[in-house]
Amino acid sequence: MSADHFGNRLKELLHTRALSIRKCSEQTGIDKATISRIINGKRKANIQHLKKFAVCLNVPLAELLQAAGHLIDSPDSHDRSEIDSSMEEIQQTLKESNLYHDNFSMDAVQQQLTRFEQEAQTEEGKQIILSQFSKKIEEVGSVGPFIKQLKDFYAQFVQYKGTPFTLTVMGAVLLYFITPVDVIPDYVFPIGYMDDAVAVQIALKSLSN
Repeated sequence: MSADHFGNRLKELLHTRALSIRKCSEQTGIDKATISRIINGKRKANIQHLKKFAVCLNVPLAELLQAAGHLIDSPDSHDRSEIDSSMEEIQQTLKESNLYHDNFSMDAVQQQLTRFEQEAQTEEGKQIILSQFSKKIEEVGSVGPFIKQLKDFYAQFVQYKGTPFTLTVMGAVLLYFITPVDVIPDYVFPIGYMDDAVAVQIALKSLSN
């Protein structure tokens, strides 16, 4: 995603909140010239800029990360190269955030999904999905691409639309999303939801095969 796209989004947010570049500079500590260059697409906002903008504008950091091209934009991509690229971006974001230091890998996500596949086939697992999914969506407060896909999975799961294999895969991802203890803990908000996006991609690839 281009710097122009994020610049336009930042300009829109400032306008909506009636904030001038000068006021934004005062509240974030980011130089006015830097903010101006970001808005005009002449400079890419780094993770530190995004964190400060998120606080100043009262916007989820996840939304700004996505707008700046740091999150996965294409949940419909099933290529392993796409997933690997997403993993690299997430690892870099985690490193820059200084919030989470453990090694993050696709294998770790896959192992958790395999465990949840077994749980998704139990009555207890199904009840967890039915009773907690909507609440978790409200907590996240996001309309990102992976959230839309999760909602689609949920709609199919509760109506039992699909083969046993399909329902198991979708159920595993839903449980992964709902359960707070996953590869990147959800309390590391919003970084904690980046692995949920990867889990969705892994499921989509599995279903496409």
